[in-house]
Amino acid sequence: MSTPGLAAQYAVTMAPHDASPAHARWQKSSYSGGANDCVEVADLDEWTAVRDSKDMGRRPLLFSKAAMVALVSGIALGALGDRWS
Repeated sequence: MSTPGLAAQYAVTMAPHDASPAHARWQKSSYSGGANDCVEVADLDEWTAVRDSKDMGRRPLLFSKAAMVALVSGIALGALGDRWS
């Protein structure tokens, strides 16, 4: 049985929301070295937007704050690395 609140907490979508990435302040990783081949993130209050800097014509992914924390924490802890090997 799924819990609707829990599903919404970890929402990831490309669907339009009240958050507008059009006027977002996009940030690149300092590890990109200024290259245009990385992802960029922007804080949109309730959401975190993520886009590919090589293909800015695509809509960004919108992550709930909880989903973004879970993703970054999983990467930092190495919890996601074994799944891609």
